[in-house]
Amino acid sequence: MPTSLRVALIGPGKVAHLHAKAVLQTTDTELVAVYGRTYQKAEDFANQYNIRAYSDIYDMVDRENVDVCIVCTPHPAHREPTVAAFDAGAHVLVEKPLASSLADCDAMLEAARRNGRQLGTISQRRFYAPSLRVREAIDTGKIGKPVLGTVQMLGWRDEAYYKSDPWRGSWAGEGGGVLVNQAPHQLDLLLWYMGEAEEVYGIWRNLNHPYIEVDDTALAIVKFKNGALGNILVSNSQKPGIYGKVHIHGENGATVGVQPDGGAMFIAGMSSILEPPINDLWTVPGEENLLEQFKTEDTESFKQVDASTYFFSLQLADFCDAIRTNRPSLVTGEDGRRVVELFSAIYESTRTGLPVKLGQTT
Repeated sequence: MPTSLRVALIGPGKVAHLHAKAVLQTTDTELVAVYGRTYQKAEDFANQYNIRAYSDIYDMVDRENVDVCIVCTPHPAHREPTVAAFDAGAHVLVEKPLASSLADCDAMLEAARRNGRQLGTISQRRFYAPSLRVREAIDTGKIGKPVLGTVQMLGWRDEAYYKSDPWRGSWAGEGGGVLVNQAPHQLDLLLWYMGEAEEVYGIWRNLNHPYIEVDDTALAIVKFKNGALGNILVSNSQKPGIYGKVHIHGENGATVGVQPDGGAMFIAGMSSILEPPINDLWTVPGEENLLEQFKTEDTESFKQVDASTYFFSLQLADFCDAIRTNRPSLVTGEDGRRVVELFSAIYESTRTGLPVKLGQTT
């Protein structure tokens, strides 16, 4: 395999521009093409980056010798182009969430296995230094066994946001609301830190967005397979937005936490990241005084990069290295499926009013 990998985008929407810029910033990757169901939209996008436009995925992968496709379509429209890209011979990196249903996730994973290709899910917040620091503390036993994980994501999305694209705010177009669109970043971190979920009791509501049909708020209690517990609160109903946080409590009483989002929450393709991700809690024995040092280091590092694309670039670099070295990427398709399974269980629990065993949702 050549050192430099040829990358194509699927879906010429807002977030695709961030991925295009990330490809251009990533060493040993080359942006070569874009696919769109509407050729004119693809061509308009392609002209901005001096690449070729296509309206057929098989043709694009074949003619451009594409190694990696990045899928940037609306969530319910991830399955079809992903499977097509795999069958055409490419590896595929899919915007979060991996899909809006487990059936779609499974079809995508099967296509990857059938073709001997890698499937990855975008979750660039794993690549934040504070997020990695939390994982390192867990892996090295600094907090003992994780026994409780909490997510709080209190944000805001206004009517203009939901009207900015015709697919937003509907079950058919978006596949869900805050659980599907904003929460997957925090849910992925929770599962990465705590392990696989076993049972979920949850409830969702639409508190103050009458112009959408999906959830703007959800809560859940999680039991993990290792016996640990979790608590989730995610909402787009706080004006202004406050923060997004993931805290992990260990059996030795210590807590490590990351705040990947401040109140001015990032909206991909629509706003910049204004506030640095930080560790907001750190009570590891002997390291209690390091919290301010971490915040200073991470704030200074944040100022040195274009945060709206830099972390996409880090994830793309990891995915491409995984392809070259035949190892799993940091965020796999299976990881993406676990997030979809978790939010699907919360929807199912709301429908039935009962706890849901994971493995029983579709």
